[in-house]
Amino acid sequence: MAHRLLSKGGFRVCHYCGCREISLIKDLIVEHETATDLAGSAVRAPARGETAAAQGLLRGMAEVLRAHGRGEENGLFAVMRQDAEYAAYIANLEREHRELDQLPATADLGDPDDRRRFLDAVDGLYRHIAKEEDGLFPASLTALTGDDWNRAAAAWREAHPQAGE
Repeated sequence: MAHRLLSKGGFRVCHYCGCREISLIKDLIVEHETATDLAGSAVRAPARGETAAAQGLLRGMAEVLRAHGRGEENGLFAVMRQDAEYAAYIANLEREHRELDQLPATADLGDPDDRRRFLDAVDGLYRHIAKEEDGLFPASLTALTGDDWNRAAAAWREAHPQAGE
């Protein structure tokens, strides 16, 4: 049943399906929370006249998302993609990663147009995270073997060398 959640966009079951108890999923969710916390702070800072601080928060968010994307794409996405049922869903998530990657490199949160683009990107980030946490993560419970989990976790650790410190 869990693997069918991919087609039920927005159907929230993750809080009781058990996926949050898996170490790798916990790490991915912590990164989601870190990125959205930084994004929220970056959204609020310009209203207080703290544009430079907002830019720093944006850079921090980009750094978190870059490592997160590498670990996720080389790990969980790679092993889930082996099943044709998930390939298109994962391709879409990877496309969204590329889109989210573009904004931090070019945004100037002091510019009203860039600020609007950033707000749109933050909305997109929340939607993207929901697709992972409410679709892909629960589906992984039934789709992956122990070896798959080990490969996915190893790829995440490779993208986060500081995590072993």
